Amino acid sequence: MKYKDILFAAVLLAISLFVFLPITNPIFVKLTTNYPYFMGFMKTMILASMGEMLVRRIKTTSYVGDPGLLLKAIVWGLIGMTFVFVFPLFDGGIKFVFHERVFFENLFLNNLCYAFMVSLTMNLIFAPTFMMLHRITDTYILLSEGSLKKLKHIKLNHVVDRIDFKFFFSFVILKTIPFFWIPAHTITFMLPATYRVLMASYLSMALGILLSIRRKS
Repeated sequence: MKYKDILFAAVLLAISLFVFLPITNPIFVKLTTNYPYFMGFMKTMILASMGEMLVRRIKTTSYVGDPGLLLKAIVWGLIGMTFVFVFPLFDGGIKFVFHERVFFENLFLNNLCYAFMVSLTMNLIFAPTFMMLHRITDTYILLSEGSLKKLKHIKLNHVVDRIDFKFFFSFVILKTIPFFWIPAHTITFMLPATYRVLMASYLSMALGILLSIRRKS
C-alpha cells in the first residue's frame, strides 16, 4: 500500500470518526438538524468525490488527474441536497399511505417492512430519472474536460450519442437497483433520519467501486 492510499484511508477514517465518536457526534447531529441542505451538499460532495477519486485509483493507479473532478463534486453536492428533500418525501409518503399501520408486532420487523417499502418505491419511481440525469451531467463534464468554457458549447445530442444506453439499462438500472440500491436503501431507512444522506454518500462510494470493476471485467 502506497502512502497516498494510507492518506486516503486516513481522511476517510477521520470523517467517519467525526460522525460517530461520542465527543464529536453531537456537533454532526446539530449541524445536520439545523442546516440539512448545506450538510447534505457537503456530505455528498466530499464522500462521493472521494468515491470518484477511488474509482480513478482503481482504473489508473492515481487518485488525481481528473480535470472534471471539481464540477463532478458540485453536481454530487446538488444531488446530496436532492436526497435531503426526497428521502423524507418518500418516507412520509409511505407512512401516510398506510396510515402508519402496524404490520408486525415486533418493532424491528415492522420498521424493516416500512424501510423496504420506502426503498422500493423510491428506487422504482425516483432512482431511474435521477440516474439518467446524473449520467447526462457526467457525460457533459467528460466531453468538456472540466472546462466551463467548453461546457456551454456542448449540445445535448452529442451527450446522448456518448452514453452507453445498453450498459445503463442492462446493468445500472436492471441490476444495481434491485440487487444493490433497494437492499442498501432498506438499511438506510432503518437508520435515524440524521444519518440517511450520509449513508447514501457512503453507498455511492461502494457502488462506484462496483461499477468500475464491472467496466474493467
